[in-house]
Amino acid sequence: MANRILIVDDAAFMRMMIRDILTKNGYEVVGEAQDGAQAIEKYKDLQPDLITMDITMPEMDGITALKEIRKLDSNAKVIMCSAMGQQAMVIDAIQAGAKDFIVKPFQADRVIEAIKKTLG
Repeated sequence: MANRILIVDDAAFMRMMIRDILTKNGYEVVGEAQDGAQAIEKYKDLQPDLITMDITMPEMDGITALKEIRKLDSNAKVIMCSAMGQQAMVIDAIQAGAKDFIVKPFQADRVIEAIKKTLG
C-alpha cells in the first residue's frame, strides 16, 4: 500500500508542486488543506501516514497546527515546509515535533529524501 500523505499549504501552486512530486514517486496524496485549522480536521478524518506542512499560513500557522496534531497523535509524522530565511521558525518547528523540513522552492530529490527518512 502506498504511503498516504496530507499536503498543507496556503498556496494552491505549492500544493500542486508537492502533489506532482509525490505522485510521480508512488505516494498517495489523500488530501490537501490550505491552513492549519483545516489541517487538523483533515488529519482527524484521513489519518495520513505523513503531513507536509507549510509554516506561514493565514488563520492558523503550521507550527500551531503541528502542536495541535501532536496532541491528537504523538506519533504524527510532519515535515515542515518553509521559504528561505525562516531558520528561526524551522528550529521552533523541530522543537514542536516536526521530523524534518524542506525549503521552498521545492527540489524533488530533497522532498523524497525527507519523506523516505521520516517514514523509515
